[in-house]
Amino acid sequence: MKMYWSLILLALINSGTVLGQFAEFSFDQKVHKFDEVTEGAVLECDFPFVNSGDVPLIISNHKVECSCTQVTYPSTPILPGDSAIVHVRFDSNGKLGWQYRPIQLYANTKKNPSKIEIRVKVNSKE
Repeated sequence: MKMYWSLILLALINSGTVLGQFAEFSFDQKVHKFDEVTEGAVLECDFPFVNSGDVPLIISNHKVECSCTQVTYPSTPILPGDSAIVHVRFDSNGKLGWQYRPIQLYANTKKNPSKIEIRVKVNSKE
């Protein structure tokens, strides 16, 4: 009986350790501010990051407010300590004034979603 409870206790300790492990985005920069542009410009930037967590980071989805913003990221797991890039493309056609485009990244991280953002002031063609 004592062995039974010891095994139960060991299983609980191990499951707590496993459940407490997460991947983690470590971005050098979470906001990218472009220089002012004229309407119609297509802007691109990269958000490099490192998986500073304990398990492989798997990005499963993303969310943006507008189809003017496209996001690409690795489809394969990023191992702990490895780096990768989230690439963002913004089409300013039909946009005027300050544009703020938050990007939500859904992954196996403790804080979910993780957020990055681009900002740009778009001036009229005329």
